[in-house]
Amino acid sequence: MPDLSAWGAPGLSWPLFEHGARFELGHILNCAVADAIEPPQVGGIGFHHAGLWECDLADNSLVWSGGVYDLFGLERLRPITRQQALAHYSEDSRAKLERLRGHAIRNKVGFTIDVEIRAAAVGRTRHVRIIGAPVYDNGKPVRVHGLKLIV
Repeated sequence: MPDLSAWGAPGLSWPLFEHGARFELGHILNCAVADAIEPPQVGGIGFHHAGLWECDLADNSLVWSGGVYDLFGLERLRPITRQQALAHYSEDSRAKLERLRGHAIRNKVGFTIDVEIRAAAVGRTRHVRIIGAPVYDNGKPVRVHGLKLIV
């Protein structure tokens, strides 16, 4: 596993062939039944404390499961842009995530990083682990997807 600390990335990168091992937890935590359980209030944490996400690289559009909306303290299913989501990250976390994400896309590797976000509805800081990987079509990166969970 490459040491990314030399260029300021606090996370880990890993080969895409490890995808199954890195995302196994997401399959357990995000079954259809768990994702259908509504939190008691908008911005409340649902049953699973985690969610799946996807970003289309063509237009930076996002698709989130209900759990990711809960992590960010946002109303479920309300459209959100990547720029709006990034505004919830602390400045330091946002910069580190952008560097590691770019590295992952350029080098065809997955990544894991812990970040700090400010949850909208509850107005407090949360620490979130992001596990992500780029997806390629005919050798071209088309999207990044993964799992976010409270740590």
